[in-house]
Formats: sequence, structure tokens, C-alpha cells
Amino acid sequence: MNHSTGSKVPLSVRLCDVSHRYGKVRAVDQISLEIPAGQTVGFIGPDGVGKSTALALISGARKVQDGVVETLGGSMAEATHRNSVLPKIAYMPQGLGKNLYMDLTVRENLEFFGRLFGQGKRERDARISRLVKATGLSLFTERPASKLSGGMKQKLGLCCALIHDPEILILDEPTTGVDPLSRRQFWQLIDTIQTSQTKMTVLVATAYMDEAARFDHLVAMNDGKILATGTAEALLSQTETDTLEAAFVALLPKDQRHGHHALQIPPRTVHGDIPAIVAENLTQRFGNFTAVDNVSFRIEKGEIFGFLGSNGCGKTTTMKMLTGLLAATEGTAELFGKPVDGQDIELRRRVGYMSQAFSLYSELTVLQNLELHARLFHLPAKDINPRIDALSERFGLVQYNAELAEQLPLGVRQRLSLAVAIIHSPEILILDEPTSGVDPVARDGFWELLVELSRDQGVTIFISTHFMNEAERCDRISLMHAGKVLVSDTPTAITEQRGCDTLEEAFISHLEEASGEGGGNDTDSDSRSTLSADETSVEGWQPATASLFSFRRLWAYSLRETMELVRDPIRLMFALIGTAILMPVFGYGITFDVENLTYAVLDRDQTPESRTYIENLAGSRYFEEQPPLISNHDLEARLLSGDIALAIEIPPGFGRDVGRGASPEIAATIDGTMPFRAETIHGYVEGIHNRYLTEHSKRDVGNANQAQPMQIEARYRYNQDFKSIFSMVPSVIALLLMFIPAVLMAVGVVREKELGSITNLYVTPVSRLEFLLGKQLPYVGLGMVNFVLMTAMALFWFGVPIRGNEFTLLLGAVLFVFATTGLGLLISSFTSTQIAALFGTAIITMVPSVMFSGMMQPVSSLEGAPEVLSVIIPTSHFMSISVGTFTKGLGFAALYPELLHLALFFPVLTVLSMLLLKKQET
Repeated sequence: MNHSTGSKVPLSVRLCDVSHRYGKVRAVDQISLEIPAGQTVGFIGPDGVGKSTALALISGARKVQDGVVETLGGSMAEATHRNSVLPKIAYMPQGLGKNLYMDLTVRENLEFFGRLFGQGKRERDARISRLVKATGLSLFTERPASKLSGGMKQKLGLCCALIHDPEILILDEPTTGVDPLSRRQFWQLIDTIQTSQTKMTVLVATAYMDEAARFDHLVAMNDGKILATGTAEALLSQTETDTLEAAFVALLPKDQRHGHHALQIPPRTVHGDIPAIVAENLTQRFGNFTAVDNVSFRIEKGEIFGFLGSNGCGKTTTMKMLTGLLAATEGTAELFGKPVDGQDIELRRRVGYMSQAFSLYSELTVLQNLELHARLFHLPAKDINPRIDALSERFGLVQYNAELAEQLPLGVRQRLSLAVAIIHSPEILILDEPTSGVDPVARDGFWELLVELSRDQGVTIFISTHFMNEAERCDRISLMHAGKVLVSDTPTAITEQRGCDTLEEAFISHLEEASGEGGGNDTDSDSRSTLSADETSVEGWQPATASLFSFRRLWAYSLRETMELVRDPIRLMFALIGTAILMPVFGYGITFDVENLTYAVLDRDQTPESRTYIENLAGSRYFEEQPPLISNHDLEARLLSGDIALAIEIPPGFGRDVGRGASPEIAATIDGTMPFRAETIHGYVEGIHNRYLTEHSKRDVGNANQAQPMQIEARYRYNQDFKSIFSMVPSVIALLLMFIPAVLMAVGVVREKELGSITNLYVTPVSRLEFLLGKQLPYVGLGMVNFVLMTAMALFWFGVPIRGNEFTLLLGAVLFVFATTGLGLLISSFTSTQIAALFGTAIITMVPSVMFSGMMQPVSSLEGAPEVLSVIIPTSHFMSISVGTFTKGLGFAALYPELLHLALFFPVLTVLSMLLLKKQET
């Protein structure tokens, strides 16, 4: 590996003046690098120095901004070359199982990746068998990825990356958060595979300096720049140091290592007081899973006590029980001799807790975070500013006081988190992996603060870590595995008891012993198996190739999405049971029938003629009589309370005036709160009044036509019963088919963005069309299940028959569901969070569908923008089909224009989604 462009060694990767920014932050700053084929190259340095960005650029996952990035002989800025070499690259992103799907089993994950690289069933099964044996996963192929430990997830992620025999394997911090034994097995596996695939180039980013020594070459990075390159021996010789961590510190610019010195830890003062922390048989169960199993330990005042173990072994759960954030299932925990009680405010004030993840308010400045937590812990007002000033000075935060927490460098964030944790001067400090990803200089500075708190102020510190050199700084440590404490003692005693040279070897020895006794753990004997030469051979297998379109890749995403949907009972319940609930709610709730209107009469005449008039109202099916009114005040009060919607006032002398042919006035007072209902009541009252006049004329004169020389006889063509349910039920089918499939589909792409599995789109041969269609098809199927369910409810629950052509309705439903899921897919392709996708889809689908689809008013009556909206939303077209086939008895000949309109939505929405969905992270 060198920087010269004249090298004759075949190159796998070449970088020339490459820079990359995230907003104002320059993650990579004009780096140049050449990596020969067949080498194992380690990118070393803490989080945030540009390692991940450089690897993402090399893999094609991230778009090149400045400079030249060449992988396997061509520029990764050119789409044609990038697509052609993606089948030859394997990329395992940073994070435990980030390229995996947690609801799929081990085998299902491997089959998914095999299909993405075009492998048939026979080849796929053979490759999977080889990989699971090599990694020790053969006993766990039917276990969901979510139930694997951190080490097993990383092994499965590696299997998925290697299933197509890549020429370049890119691993971004693959062993972060993994216990020492699993870490050692991981690298043994890489060595075994490289023995059979000698031309494979392996690029690894790591924050563990101790494992970096195994790589052929190293690239030390800091602040987006390359500090040095070469073998581990060369870097040690160049810096005249004994360890790579010390070498890395020596390579840093002078201003960054100014004042750095070897950390000295003075002996602990024995206080002889009541123990600060006592745990007795502490147990925590989540259902059938035991996260912490009979853990016991005793920590003295002022002691630095280390908790070691892999992710998922129970460290964080134990810490939460000690802080009172989580109640223990069994056992007891005491702080200062008092039982831990989450409701005991005074006890909690004596404890400071720093969680594993950054848990401060990122939208607040450094100073605002400190002030907020000072007030949360009820510090006296006069003490807040002096305390903040003292901590800001001691932790080097003064220059950052006005900056937002989210914009701080990682090391400064950790210092701020510690300052917040001790702002109330706690006597116990519980720190969950506080230095993960922090550079060596910042980590040493962090430990200086801890030593000062412990030795000078007598603060008890309970800290978890994955770094063995940090564990050696603790007064005592506990090694934890699978919820159990394996041993508790000083680091030196634990190392000597196992007859080992280092603490890491002693830890591994304990893990191996515990796993052998456990019999089914991650480190079962099968996990240490190796492959013979025949088993590592790939002779006869075809290498993965790029192609424009592959049904196998499309099917991989369809099958994965279907399994995820089926295994998510909440989404299924929302989709199916939600439909069954909303259909009757909307079917009965949205109605334009105005019936059973309450009315009351104030009859001031009390004559047979007035009673005859009242009987006309009482005989109508539209009105429901209430107790008579007794006064104008009663009339006003009952209208105001909503007890009645109509008040009829008959004046005195009504009967007399009618008898002599006069024209008495009758007052009809209508509640006008709802204009549509009020207008309908007005029409009903006029109709009943006219009927009374007709009957009166008939009775007195003997000829009704004399009073009404012309009559209009109304007939209803389609809905003879004039019931809105025959219109509303077909309309509700269209409304729910618009809403539910679109909302379910809306989280399809954005969920992968949030989980990080969208990287599989960036670094595999799958095209955007295959990806989008593959994710859409399961939701189309689910939408059609909804359609069948709602149609059955319309027929058998509501009694609304299909009077038109059933095939036309079915074809319209298929086209409509493709359109609605396509709309959800479009929104999901450009949004970045599931909440934004859900809200956006709900607003875009429901509001136009209710207002401009013909449900509330005829489309023909719309003008301007509403008219345009009615054309460009699919709901209006399917509304015509649904109402037409159910109520009007229409067939294909009458509805084919609407079908043609619906057929246009699918290709248009698909093309828009492809344009908005990027094949690289920008």
C-alpha cells in the first residue's frame, strides 16, 4: 500500500484528493490512498474521524462529492461502473446487525441475500450450509436475528456479506460491542476465508487498537485526514512506542495531544463505611427471558468497579435496577444501606447516571442542558451558576457553552454527559459504556476526571466498558455472561487465577468455560468449527453479475416484506380488523339521510283544526314528536339545548281563520347550526304544509287540483328507496382502500432508512424498480384482501347488492390498490422518518378523497383547483366505479374511461418514486 501512482501492483482501491462533507462538517479531507488487491487493511481511529465515510465511498453506498474514488478499476462516480462492480463488493455497515432483518431467521436472512445476488435454490442452499458451519450458526438457522447475541449477529452479518464470494469485503467496525471471545472467533473466520480466497481484499474500520495489529496494513485517521499508513510494526517504529494506542496518540497533531500524559491511578482510600452498593441475587425477567440471573456483588465507597461483558449480557439492565429505573423481578439492591426505590427522590439525588446512548437534549445548548438539569435536581438558585461555572471550567466546556449539544464532537459530548450526571454532586456515579467511540486522548482525560472523583471526593463509580485497558484501571471488576456474573475480583487477581498473561485472555477463558457448561450459548463448540479445503472451495459456482432486471431480486424483497408483514401482528390487526371496524363506523356514521328529527309544538289554538295540522307532522317518517311546548321561553330553551330541531308555533284563532278562508300564519323555528340539515328540515316542513293545504282543499272544496293545478310526481332511477347507505357503502370502500393500503405502504421504504437496512439497496445489484415493486406487491395483496372483506360486508352486513358487472369492480379495485400503494411508496421514498411518512400520507389521501372525489358533492359541480384535484387523485375514479357497479348497475362499457385513468397512476407514481429514491446515500 502506497501513495505513488506508478505502482505496478494490481489495485483494488484508489483514492485521490477525496473530500466529503455533511453540511458544514468535513468528514473526509483530501485523502489519497492506494490499496493493492489481496490485502487486509485496517482503518484505525475513534468514531467521527472519517473511517466510515471513506469505506462507504469505496463501496458505492455514498455518493462521491469531490476527488476520485476508484474501486476494482473504475470510478465509483460513474453509475455504469458502479452497477457493474456491486456484485463483486460486500459491505457490512457499522452497528450490530445493521444489514440484517431482525424479524427473519438466520436462514431467511441468508436466503434473502442469496436471491439478491441471483443464486438459484441449489447453489443458495450449498452456500448457506458452508457459511453457517464455518461460523457456528448451523444450530441456530431457525432462530430470528432479533434473538441472537451481538457476536452472533455480527457472524450472521458476515455470512450475508460473503454469500456471493466478493472480491472486496468491507467491514465497518464489525466487532464493536462484541465480547472478546466472539471477537477472536470473528477474526479467525476471516483468516479461514482468506486462506481459500487469497485474492479477496478486506477493508476494516476499527476503534480497537489491540485487534488492528493483525492487519497487513493500517491507515490511521483523525479529523478526516490520514495521519500515517503502514504495517503495525512500521507505525510502532515510526512513533517509538510499544502499543498501537500509544502510537496513535503520538501521531496526533501537537495541539490535540498537548498536555497528554500516561494516566496514573493512586491507591484507593478505604473508608470503612457502609457499602455504597449491595446487590443480592438480583434477577430480572422479561417474559420467559432472564436478562439478569441471581447477580450479587458489593461495592465499597470510593471504589471504581468495572462491569465487563458483551452487549445483551445484562449489564445495562443491572444498572437500571440499581438506579431504580427498573424494578427487580427478584432479589434486592441497596444504596447506602437503603433499598433501591425509584420513587425515593432523596435517594435518587445521591446517584448520577450516564446512559449508554447520548441522552441529553440535542436541541439545547451546552449551558441550557446544564441549567435544566441543575433545576431538575432542585439545586438552590444561588448555587446553580457557580456550580455550572466550576464544571464548565473543569470539563473544558466553556468554549462550547453556546453550541447545541447535537453539534458537539463525540469526546465533548461525553464530557457534557458526565458534567450533567454529577451536577448535583452525587455520591454514586453509574456510567454505561461512557467512552465508546472516544479517541484515546479524550478517553484518558475522561478517566482522569473519574479518578479525581473517586480518590479526592470519595465518589463510588460503577462503570461498564468493552475496553480491556480500561478494565485494568478499575479497582475491581465483574465479568458477566448471559445474565450471570462469572467472577468478581481485581483485574490482576482474575488474570493470575486463570494462569493467563492478559486480562482479555482471562476473560475469554471464563467465557469458554461458561459456554461449555451452558451448552446452547453463542459460543457452543460448533461455533469454533473450521472448514476443510473442500468446504471452502467455490469451484463450479457462478459469480454474481449485474443485470437490468431480475425477478429473483424482486421476489427477494417481496418475500421479505411479506414475512415481515405476517410477523407483525399490530400492522396486520390495523389492516384487517381496522377495516372491519371502520367500515360500519363510516357506513353508518356518514349519511345524508335526515330522519327521526325531533320537534315539538306550541299550540296556542287547541282546536280540532290545529290538531289536524299537527297530525300531519306526527304521521311523517322524518319527524319524531316530543312533549309539547308550554311557552316561548320553553321553546328557546329546548332549541338551545338541542332537545328539538324544529319548533312549530300555532297562533290563537288558527282554526277559525282556516274555516272562514283566511290565511293564518304558522311559525316554524328551525335549528340552523347544521345548514344542510336545516335546509332539509325546511323542505320537509314545506312539503308537509303543502300536503295539509291540498287535503284541506280536497275536504272543503272537493277538488284538490283547484288549489294545485299542476302536480309533479318524483321518481328515483337508481336508489328507489332514497337511502344514502346505498351510496355511502360503495363510497366508504373507495375511501378505506385509499387510506389503509397507502398508510401501510408509507412506512415501507422509510422504515429501512431508519433501521439502516436501506444500505442493502445501495451496495447490492438490486435496482430501484426491483426494490420498489418488491416492497409494493405484498401491500397490493393486503389491499385486495381488504377489498374482498369490505365487499363481503357490503353484501351481507349492509345488504347493498352489486347490480353491475363484478369483473369491472374487481379490475377497478386492482388498479386502484396499485395506485394507492404507489402513492404511499412515493411519499415513503422521499421522507426520512416514519412519523413524517404516516402524517403526510394520511393528509394527502384523506382530505382530497373526502372533499373532491364526488363523495360530498358531484365532481361535475367542481370548478378550478378542486376540479383539477378530482382528476389527479385516484379516489374519484374508483368512486365512480364502485358506486356505478353497486348502485347504478353499470358495466365495463360505461366505466372503461375510469379504468383507463386508474391504469395511468401506477406507471406515473412508480417513475416518480424511482426518481426520488436514491441508489446512493447523498
